[in-house]
Amino acid sequence: MRVVAKFGGTSLGSGDRIERAADSVADVVAEGNEIAVVASAMGSTTDELLDSITFEAAESDRAEIVSMGERTSVRMLKAALESRGVDAVFVEPGHPDWPVVTNERGEVDVEETQKRAEALAEKMDGVVPVITGFLAEDHDGNVTTLGRGGSDTTAVMLGRYMDADEVVIVTDVEGIMTGDPHVVEGARNVGEITVDELRNLSFRGAEVVAPSALSYKEEDLEVRVVHYQHGDLLSGGTRIEGKFENMIDMRDTSLACLTVAGRAIRNQPGIVSKLSTALADAGINLDAIASGMDSVTVYVEEDRAEEAENVLHAEVIEDETLSSVTVTDGIAVIRVLGGELPNRPGVIQEIVNPLADARIKIVDLITSATSVAVFVDWDDREEALDIVQDHFED
Repeated sequence: MRVVAKFGGTSLGSGDRIERAADSVADVVAEGNEIAVVASAMGSTTDELLDSITFEAAESDRAEIVSMGERTSVRMLKAALESRGVDAVFVEPGHPDWPVVTNERGEVDVEETQKRAEALAEKMDGVVPVITGFLAEDHDGNVTTLGRGGSDTTAVMLGRYMDADEVVIVTDVEGIMTGDPHVVEGARNVGEITVDELRNLSFRGAEVVAPSALSYKEEDLEVRVVHYQHGDLLSGGTRIEGKFENMIDMRDTSLACLTVAGRAIRNQPGIVSKLSTALADAGINLDAIASGMDSVTVYVEEDRAEEAENVLHAEVIEDETLSSVTVTDGIAVIRVLGGELPNRPGVIQEIVNPLADARIKIVDLITSATSVAVFVDWDDREEALDIVQDHFED
């Protein structure tokens, strides 16, 4: 069995915790398994280093400075493994076996990284590579970084490209919890969670696994999250299932757009809830909802538009902060969903510009953590769908 284990900053935050991490890795080796280790900077070292840069520093200098946290961790963990009779080697940018490479735009060079990761995997027989997380190297040998949560990204990426059976994320919580155990009493472990669910939790503030890391998870790659005190890297915690697939979907029925106007709606607590509850009580499903300073827009099935208008008009009459409701029929919606969307700068332009070039009017555009919904006139739906599909396939 081949495993990639990532130890977060908390799990390496002291000498005792490094000893515990080394014990758990040594146990995996003793059972006859291959394991590669990805190490974050100890404790809050990276943040402390960043806070210490109080002067104007070139990006290359900043990367070199912050890399010292991970460079220290891999040396500590390698030494702890050697003291247990485990043959280990630390691997950092500049090492001949360094695997993670970025291109001139700072993005991961997938082809080169995969080639190097495969080569590193071939050297794992009897040797544990201890790899700096978060860091990368460009084609000129300069140190670069993978951004916030980059150690998670390193681990899942290498797990995929090194053909690992499992990636284990070692952190300060016992897997994924029903709530933040530091805040909520009685929070309990969730045994299984899908990539889709976890990505949405991550984008909404749950600091468990970086969203960018989940983009690299394949269906057949096992990923688990365990507590650093657990000890056994090969059991327990929360298993993350599935993968986040890129998908372009078009609703096959027409929608109606209803806009409720009012005065400073965004500053009126409960207005959105009041309108959506009224529609729900009438059994009318919302396909999407968006709000502005002076309006709330909802999308419903076109054949329920008249009923929805009456429901919302009753709310307008009752609430003096609301002034009117208008309806537009014949709306189509195309949704672009994909694991890479949140990590792609300019993704909105990638969707909007080709439609604008084709002179297709965009009625509305609503984004979420992992999707973009584009609303166009019903008569333009097929052309718009073809344009979006062609662009993302390219």
